[in-house]
Amino acid sequence: MPRRSLTAAVALVAAALVMTPTTQAQAAPPGGKDVTAVLFEWDFASVARECAGTLGPAGYGYVQVSPPAEHIQGAQWWTSYQPVSYKIAGRLGDRTAFRNMVNACHAAGVKVVADSVVNHMSAGSGTGTGGSAYTKYDYPGLYSSYDFDDCTGQITNYQDRWNVQHCELVGLADLDTGEEYVRKTIAGYLNDLLSLGVDGFRIDAAKHIPAADLANIRSRLSNPSAYWKQEVIYGAGEAVQPGEYSGTGDVQEFRYAYDLKRVFQSEKLAYLKNYGEGWGYLPGGGAGAFVDNHDTERNGSTLNYKNGADYTLANVFMLAWPYGAPDINSGYEWSNADAGPPNGGRVTACWQDGWKCQHAWPEIRSMVAFRNATRGQAVTDWWDDGDDAIAFGRGAKGYVVVNHEAGNLSRSFQTSLPAGTYCDVQRNATVQVDSAGRFTATLGANTALALYAGRSAC
Repeated sequence: MPRRSLTAAVALVAAALVMTPTTQAQAAPPGGKDVTAVLFEWDFASVARECAGTLGPAGYGYVQVSPPAEHIQGAQWWTSYQPVSYKIAGRLGDRTAFRNMVNACHAAGVKVVADSVVNHMSAGSGTGTGGSAYTKYDYPGLYSSYDFDDCTGQITNYQDRWNVQHCELVGLADLDTGEEYVRKTIAGYLNDLLSLGVDGFRIDAAKHIPAADLANIRSRLSNPSAYWKQEVIYGAGEAVQPGEYSGTGDVQEFRYAYDLKRVFQSEKLAYLKNYGEGWGYLPGGGAGAFVDNHDTERNGSTLNYKNGADYTLANVFMLAWPYGAPDINSGYEWSNADAGPPNGGRVTACWQDGWKCQHAWPEIRSMVAFRNATRGQAVTDWWDDGDDAIAFGRGAKGYVVVNHEAGNLSRSFQTSLPAGTYCDVQRNATVQVDSAGRFTATLGANTALALYAGRSAC
């Protein structure tokens, strides 16, 4: 868990998804579409348009929206992570806008995950974005001082479980989730979102809530099999470990993102041959995978949009590789890590006003359909050059080449694909696979190739 100041850390949480029945967690999202576009700080009206215009047609299974609850005032992004009530009255839109967004996304075939801040409330006092007056330990009609943990100091020792789960994360008032009233109230908030059509939740700062408390809260949901992902940041030797939360739902695997940065920037892609469980990670069926999220892109622990081909190719690899349920972080340009969203979250068009729209980058968007087409297929026909060029198949359904070398890569590749014409969706060019499953191609430096069954025309 990064140790950060309030301004850089208030949202210490974001990523991964989960779907479980009432007793035991199951594999990552149901059905054939497990990719989530995380539209960070997009307002609800903009999300609705993007579901219809891009996410549905591209094959995204889910969209994750930023916290909808009323929060402290301020332009910084992290104000969204200091709730002051459970009304839908934040900068991103009101209850009507939220409901309309859910309906629009469902009409486009996209399920909705709500980022949910239930570990804590605010760090101060004032009037919220929906007009609610509050102080740090008093939220009229919702919580009083009796509903917060006895430790009112900041977390100081990540080797001490009690300190991590009962003291205050960067000074935020820590809810006592062991209390019946608190559990019932949090579940009531989540059930209200379910009543509006939400399909699941991202549990912010899950590491700071005992796993048993979260399991109890989840058991109270009107839809106990709602998609559920938990942010539990891995730290070597720390008292609270991600695996503790696997019984409740999916858990975000931060090591996946950390190691991808190191491999793409200073090691060899050839090392990725057994990526996932072979590297000691959580079982892939209950893990959330990501290249970056809103927190890690700012603190430098992972790649981000500023890293060029390293970032793009890492996302291509993640979507091609059968581990976890992938999140595609899609935010906005920033030089000040605290800066809030352009236009208060309104997106008039991608790649304008600072909106990066990584989910719509052609190299990334095209791989969502690849992932859907190859779901359930094992890795086959691995090849590497011993350094930074790799290739692998997904059974008889797909094949990918990633050339992270400084020069061209030209060779014949052996696949398990049936003979025929395929569209290389990375380069928008056709490729002929012969009767022996071979094809020949030349890739430029820092480019990729991707073929999948069912896509022959470009």
